[in-house]
Amino acid sequence: MFKFLKRIRDIFLARVLWRRHHIGKRFHAGIRVRMLSRNPIVIGDDFYIGRDSFIECDATIGNDVIMANRVALIGRYDHHYQQIGVPIRKASHILEKDYNWKGIGQKVIIGDDVWVGYGSIILTGVEIGSGSIIAAGSIVTHNVEPYSIYAGAPARKMTDRFATEEDKNKHISLYYGSRK
Repeated sequence: MFKFLKRIRDIFLARVLWRRHHIGKRFHAGIRVRMLSRNPIVIGDDFYIGRDSFIECDATIGNDVIMANRVALIGRYDHHYQQIGVPIRKASHILEKDYNWKGIGQKVIIGDDVWVGYGSIILTGVEIGSGSIIAAGSIVTHNVEPYSIYAGAPARKMTDRFATEEDKNKHISLYYGSRK
């Protein structure tokens, strides 16, 4: 019964509450997840986002992506903090229709088969390559190479996801072969 109710909740979120976004099949969101963006967010199939996570920017997210609890995708320039004579609290922000400062057109792009660890933050303008892992607590300010493991604040490449190029190529062949 619990699985059924959880599934109904996920359908409600994807098709009613967040209907302006493009959300793929088999979507799951934990409790207290928020999605807010200037333009519709695009999410692929088999996406999982953990509790207390936020997507508060434009984003395109691939298939088979898992985002742990308390992950945040956020904008770099959500508020026009250089408006002369205007306190930041009252400055124009990116969700206003007439906002014309930095950040317009920036988004987060996450490839397929990505795992974003607990408490990580990803800023707009960043692309996370397919097959990558972002370690818990990381702050991602620059692009992430495909099939790599990144960690830290700011996040830096720690190692490749697979021990050998052969293993990586086999994974890619089997993964994308199974999606046809």
